[in-house]
Amino acid sequence: MPDTDRRAFLTTLGAVAAACHPKTAELSPVGSSSAPPALAASAPLAAAPPTASIPKRELGSTGEMVSMFGLGGAHIGTQKDEKDSIDVIRYAVDRGFTFLDNCWDYNQGKSEERMGKALTDGYRKRVFLMTKLDGRSAQSASEQLEQSLKRLKTEMIDLVQVHEVIRMSDPERVFGKGGTMEALLAAKQAGKLRYIGFTGHKDPAIHLAMLDLADKHGFHFDTVQMPLNVMDAHYNSFEQRVLPVLVAKKIGVLGMK
Repeated sequence: MPDTDRRAFLTTLGAVAAACHPKTAELSPVGSSSAPPALAASAPLAAAPPTASIPKRELGSTGEMVSMFGLGGAHIGTQKDEKDSIDVIRYAVDRGFTFLDNCWDYNQGKSEERMGKALTDGYRKRVFLMTKLDGRSAQSASEQLEQSLKRLKTEMIDLVQVHEVIRMSDPERVFGKGGTMEALLAAKQAGKLRYIGFTGHKDPAIHLAMLDLADKHGFHFDTVQMPLNVMDAHYNSFEQRVLPVLVAKKIGVLGMK
């Protein structure tokens, strides 16, 4: 890569990282930096021409090719002027970020609302859109999904994940009668979502319990989101305990933290 292109790429990546939550610097090869102080003016972001692209990788066994870095959604919604949020998202997409992260509960819905506005004018067709739900009953999950669809201004979300599976009781609540999975499967059947995953950041044992229960129900998760970083290997390692299982099952790995 020529030096000018390399500098442009690194500049772009640093700017977009300002919008990424530390928990959600997405996608299988983990990458994030703390937000630089210079993400202020929206005009330069909107005016800057596309100069770089992000390499893509296949997401598990879905056949989807997505950018190896994703734009985190937790900080999209904290800017005083929503135009700044919209400019950041479009700036990222114009430079090759195709995997967009979000969640029903980020900033009381502002993150999804602003992302939805950013994805008008043809931008929705250029991205792989993911959000997460907190509901542990079919009713609450269905209600949250409908709110997310409305906020994101889309009829279909590419990937919906069960958010924060962090208690040993969560797997049973998700797969039990009247649980989250009933709503997600019904929504998939209705064409409101394409793929299903789950996230968590507490204990590899909970992730393994979730995967084991999925097997017992004959269900295959498309993605799993979990902490992956240089410190992970030293304590309760997701890399050592969960990652090999995901690779063996060809489940897409979303790295965070």
